[in-house]
Amino acid sequence: MSPSVRPVHVEEVEEVVIRFAGDSGDGMQLTGTQFTNTAAIVGNDISTLPDFPAEIRAPAGTLAGVSGFQVHLASEDIFTPGDEPHVLIAMNPAALKASLGDLMPGGTIIVNSDEFTPANLKKAGYDRNPLDDGSLKGYHVHRVPITTLNRHAVEGVEGLSTKEVDRSRNFFALGLTFWIYDRPLDNTLKWIDEKFGKRPEIAEANRRALLAGYHFGDTTEAFQTRYKVKPAELPPGDYRKVTGNEALAMGLVTAAHLAGKQLIYCSYPITPASDILHTLASLKNYSVVTFQAEDEIAAMGATIGAAFGGAFAVTGTSGPGMALKSEAINLAVVLELPMVIVDVQRAGPSTGMPTKPEQGDLLQALFGRNGESPVPVVAPASPADCFDMAIEAFRLAVQAMSPVILLSDGYLANSAEPWHIPTEEELAQRFTFHIHHPTAAEFGNGHGFLPYARDPQTLARPWALPGTPGLEHRIGGLGKQPGTGNVSYAPEDHDRMVRDRAAKVARLAEFIPPLEVFGAQEGDLLVVGWGSSYGAIHQAVDRAHFRQGKSVGAVHLRYLNPFPRNLGEIMSRFEHILVPEMNLGQLAMLLKATFLRPVISMPKVRGRPFKISELSAKIDELLG
Repeated sequence: MSPSVRPVHVEEVEEVVIRFAGDSGDGMQLTGTQFTNTAAIVGNDISTLPDFPAEIRAPAGTLAGVSGFQVHLASEDIFTPGDEPHVLIAMNPAALKASLGDLMPGGTIIVNSDEFTPANLKKAGYDRNPLDDGSLKGYHVHRVPITTLNRHAVEGVEGLSTKEVDRSRNFFALGLTFWIYDRPLDNTLKWIDEKFGKRPEIAEANRRALLAGYHFGDTTEAFQTRYKVKPAELPPGDYRKVTGNEALAMGLVTAAHLAGKQLIYCSYPITPASDILHTLASLKNYSVVTFQAEDEIAAMGATIGAAFGGAFAVTGTSGPGMALKSEAINLAVVLELPMVIVDVQRAGPSTGMPTKPEQGDLLQALFGRNGESPVPVVAPASPADCFDMAIEAFRLAVQAMSPVILLSDGYLANSAEPWHIPTEEELAQRFTFHIHHPTAAEFGNGHGFLPYARDPQTLARPWALPGTPGLEHRIGGLGKQPGTGNVSYAPEDHDRMVRDRAAKVARLAEFIPPLEVFGAQEGDLLVVGWGSSYGAIHQAVDRAHFRQGKSVGAVHLRYLNPFPRNLGEIMSRFEHILVPEMNLGQLAMLLKATFLRPVISMPKVRGRPFKISELSAKIDELLG
């Protein structure tokens, strides 16, 4: 793109946080995604936070219908989508009202002034026009008649209705933002051609809108400064942008490839887990089979069947689906078959807020089944970490011959960050699968085969494939006799089997990596987190310890059952323990009960992830 035709001041900044907000039909998710993709190609470190309504089409122009996409790009390592937007692009009054409280003092607001009509102001709950009443005097406000300018830009493209013309307004806003932050247009122009190749009139409208927005920034006197964010200094290698759901899907496929197994994914669509099914359905050439069941229970039953047949079996769901699957998960526990159950948590209870994140399913994952039925539970810490933990979940499942629950959440699922693509050699070194399917020859033509014999190291039972001659055996959910698996109601047999299943899960602590402490290794305060709170905790502790000299450390739990074997020892080195989590204190309760230490719970159930500022304020409060 040619340089500016008029002299403008170019200011170099280390980071910027931008929020695109508009009606759920304004294409804000697409706009934010395209800006993110370009920032990634330029080489910035990125972190995103999509935020959209649960309804397919919430009432237009209302607060309930606002869709937002926040992107944080920087020239240094970042871990969150940012606490406060520096820039807000608001396509209507409702978008302004919904986001203004989050905008940093003195921030920049770019509004589509055409939409600030009396009717739209009323829908958003405004008595007066905030553009005229002085309520925005603490911000840099730019009124841009985006609808009018965009209609002029697209004028003459045949075959488009007025509604279709206005649908391209998001590309005008994107083009203007590209100009302000000195981003190239090439990647988005290429995407438009590929996406709308079968509708050339739509492609032309979007192309014109994008260029019009860019050139408006170049020619108007309203914008006197452009901002430049240098590329981040990331470790050398190949990178791509991934969301948590994309990374998780690729991790599942990679685990099956490393183990020489077929991946079978059985699921019923549910927000925010559905994208895993969508991603895997496009990977059939990697020996992936996807099955969309008629309901959650059927999906869990099919997963058990796939695991019994010797495949790497997975099912994915969210909290309500986990409740429906619980009885069949218990059957998988008793059958002692390896499989992975992905729970992409959302705000509950019941239907709750389907598009908002929460960490409310931890106790359900650990105890939400009848009887004594422990299962390993793991949780990724970032979108890219979903890849590693998907592979790790399968490793533990095979090692213990047990279902493993992987707890993601809506924030991790939909957020994006750069991912360093590992080589096949690196993966083979980091993840090793020891899979053995016995044959009758190993047991004297099968006469000595015991389907519930225990491996002396792991206590796992053999993974005997159905149809193997001489290894016929009984399976089912009834009480079992140790070794044979025959039905038994003997008290000592039930006691033995319950204790063996618990012991093999507990024994996994010997095979998971020890925790590493970030920041102070001992001292006043230890912050213990899990799941998507990682980024905010990491940066808050970095600020408190390395910049302010406070005695604060942090550990992040990717393994929640069993806990890492050195967790108790680490906790003993600190005077206070702080546990931030997006629930009412579930991990805090577990830590108190397990280690008999006072724990300070920091709950948050607002459907939004933690901010760095919230954690920093809590650390300051605790340390005076």
